[in-house]
Amino acid sequence: MEMWQGKHFSITDPKGVNTVIYQVVKTPKKLLDKYPKYTVDRLDYTEEIRGEMKKKTFFVDFPTEEDELVILSFAKERVVVNTAVMIDDKISISKSPVPLKFDSIYTEDEKELKDFRYTPDLKRPICVIDPETTEEIKPMLYFDENLNEVRGKCKLKPNKSYFAFEIRDKKEN
Repeated sequence: MEMWQGKHFSITDPKGVNTVIYQVVKTPKKLLDKYPKYTVDRLDYTEEIRGEMKKKTFFVDFPTEEDELVILSFAKERVVVNTAVMIDDKISISKSPVPLKFDSIYTEDEKELKDFRYTPDLKRPICVIDPETTEEIKPMLYFDENLNEVRGKCKLKPNKSYFAFEIRDKKEN
């Protein structure tokens, strides 16, 4: 008999807001000399329309004792960034968001954003999102023979804004 180990929780998005959630994953200590300390996994979800609102149920497939989450709520011209911790069956969302460094990318010419480093299981530390669709910009992977590692590059369309974020420790730049 197959057993499911995941956890789930629900949120409700008001009209005009689209929320996506990422689980923060720490890289094992033995790999820290070569790979980023943190990567992010976007949580899968189901969506149920309730009048003008959308109820989303998010799934954490491989929960740990204490899962850190990044919550991104995209509205027409802004992004609200928040954090949460899921311990056992409870989720605690911060009352005042933790300071996070993020960038908005805009270019008037077609551009390649490149040199994302990947961990051995092909996770990356930086996430680039189209704020209009809330879809991730999937990078094209390539093997850098000089560095002997898998890297990625994203193609960005001209005259369009993108949202990018990376998880780091407070003491890092």
